[in-house]
Amino acid sequence: MSDFVPNWQIPVYIATQAADYLTALISDGAFSPGARLPSERQLADELGVSIGTVRRATQILRERGLVKTLPSRGTYVNEHVRIGGGRDE
Repeated sequence: MSDFVPNWQIPVYIATQAADYLTALISDGAFSPGARLPSERQLADELGVSIGTVRRATQILRERGLVKTLPSRGTYVNEHVRIGGGRDE
């Protein structure tokens, strides 16, 4: 997961770039349906961004319907996410 490099030259928020990166990982099967994502702190460390950026990226993933967050339990890839093709409708 350490391949993420924020691009400061484009007019896209870093949180959106991080969400796009995580979306690609989910789509490519790095996180299978039902899998728990690393903690916010772990993601922040691995991506080289702040925890606030990770929280916003996770919110974007929820808005896209890719993950669900259970308070005090973690963030999980939704079961209806298809590997290699986005969401199952």
